[in-house]
Amino acid sequence: MAATNKTSMDVFTLLGFPEQHKIFSFIIAAIYTTTVLGNLSVFCIIQVDSRLQSPMYFFLACLSLLDVCYSTVTLPAMLANAITGNRKISFNRCLTQLYFFICFGGTECLFLAVMAYDRYVAICNPLHYTTTMNGKVCSYFVAASGLSGSINAAFHTMMTWKLTFCGDQDIKHYFCDVLPLLEAACSDIQDSRVLLHVVTVFIGMTPFILVTNSYIRIISAILKIRSTTGRQKVFSTCSSHLIVVTVFYSTAIFNYNGPNSGDSFVFVRVASLLYSIVPPLLNPIVYCLRNIEVKRAFRDGFSKLYVFFK
Repeated sequence: MAATNKTSMDVFTLLGFPEQHKIFSFIIAAIYTTTVLGNLSVFCIIQVDSRLQSPMYFFLACLSLLDVCYSTVTLPAMLANAITGNRKISFNRCLTQLYFFICFGGTECLFLAVMAYDRYVAICNPLHYTTTMNGKVCSYFVAASGLSGSINAAFHTMMTWKLTFCGDQDIKHYFCDVLPLLEAACSDIQDSRVLLHVVTVFIGMTPFILVTNSYIRIISAILKIRSTTGRQKVFSTCSSHLIVVTVFYSTAIFNYNGPNSGDSFVFVRVASLLYSIVPPLLNPIVYCLRNIEVKRAFRDGFSKLYVFFK
């Protein structure tokens, strides 16, 4: 089987799409529209409401923008492919999609750990919250998460660019991701797999451990609250946060670093949906729309719009 040079003429075929293109395209369109509207609404309401200017809401606004970018990397292209039935993607477009998908995904892994730490400080050390999580520290956390995600994506993209692909160049996925591309390569992928395992430890497992540790400490503090109503309220909020981040981290970690990572076509597709589509869709609901202050800000905003257009 002859090897194929990596030029702009190289074309991959995405094999993840089902035959029911119309149903699949409707589902993708609904998910993407809901994700973008939900996250942009949260971002806008935090920016315009002066009461939502604490570090927590600064992080929530950043998370909303990050989730819009994370979803936009894959869903519009998936929608176009599902509608047209054209599953071809050029090598350059594939690498571009790979870079931004890993960049935003890695950034979110680190950023969720930052947000968990923020909640830990706010609940367990409230007297030191404003000094510990000041504006400069928050900005550093955001910048460090984004820079780490970018560096990680650059390494993976460069390693993938060096690979040689053979034959039909089929990618068993909905979009260009690391494991499906490694599976499609016919050159040595040992270095890429080592990099993948190392990065999974530092950007996947370590932040997940930090998130879990933060929420364990938060739950311990919650149990000391005398008010049953207050304890139930805070516990309900934290448990929903923990469920979403657990789904995000666990599916990503086992997909990229599990004992049979990449071997199961179905597992890779399902796992990728859980860590790339579900969290951006649910984050506005879990983090914001259950928040009393955010709901009040939305009500006030809609009231002002109603008066304005009346």
